[in-house]
Order: sequence, then structure tokens, then C-alpha cells
Amino acid sequence: MADARRAGAVVWLTGLPCAGKTTLCEAVAAQLVARGERPVLLDGDALRRGISADLGFSPADRATQAARVAFVARCVAQAGGVALVGLVSPYDADRKAARAAVARFLLVHVATPLSRCEARDVKGHYGRARAGEIAGFTGVSAPYEAPDDAEVTLRTEASPEQDAAAIVAALAQRGWLGPA
Repeated sequence: MADARRAGAVVWLTGLPCAGKTTLCEAVAAQLVARGERPVLLDGDALRRGISADLGFSPADRATQAARVAFVARCVAQAGGVALVGLVSPYDADRKAARAAVARFLLVHVATPLSRCEARDVKGHYGRARAGEIAGFTGVSAPYEAPDDAEVTLRTEASPEQDAAAIVAALAQRGWLGPA
């Protein structure tokens, strides 16, 4: 079991909508639980139905969303847990602000190609955005600034379990996890 006195960490997964961030967070969580860690999933879609239900998708609202999530993630890490954040967070400045707010921050770029993201879109958001029905949709009518400072970049060509293992290995290499 993880030592509650040990500082936790934040794993921030960024990428286009439907890149696989939530799937990876769930796979990382399963591997961390198996190691005796205490992961907490902070999924952008779920948080928008709760603490950020008042926000839209303007750049200012996206910055507010990222700041709120960074605050919650920092609280999880300070309590000794591992916060797994799955958030589009398309703007570099918002990710840098989140990094500055957290001592142990691992940025993971889920670099799934746009065509694969569109193929995975079971909700039809990309099609609706391309038809002009959704304004400001990241990757179509709003920008995504790919990070140049990610500690881990995944192209989602491997299985989610293999990609999750790479994230867990990066945490372990930094000494941010208890013994396996």
C-alpha cells in the first residue's frame, strides 16, 4: 500500500477529443491499484458535468477548466494519491500553468492522429463540427497546441495496457511510486 506521508503525483494526459485519454487513464489506474497506489481519475467530460458545468468552450472557459482540474489534482497529490487527468487542454499556457501548480507533474501527450480520433468518435461530434453544428471544436474549428514539453508521448499504436505501462514506468523512474 502507498505510504500516505509520501507525496503523490499528477499525470496529465492531453490530446485531441477521442484520442484515448480516458481509456488510458483507466488502464493506468488498474496498473497503479495493482501496485498498491491510490489513483483518482479526473476525466474532463465528467468534470464538465460537475464542477465545470457552468463553463463553455471558449479559450477563457478552457483556461478556467484547466485551473480547476489542476487544483483538484494538486489536492489529490498532496494527499499521497496519483491524479490521472484526462483533459483535452488544447492550450500550452493552460498546461504550463497546471504544471507550475503541482510539484510532481508528468505530462503525457496522447498523439493520436486526427483521422483515428474521428473514426473513434461514437458521439458524432467531429461530423457535427465539420457540418458547422458545433463551433469551437478542438481539432476542427479550434486549435490544439501539441505540447513540446511532454515527458511521455504516445501514438496509441500499442494496446492501452502497453501504453499505460509506459506511463507507470515513467512515474516509477522518477521515484514517484512506492515499490512494485
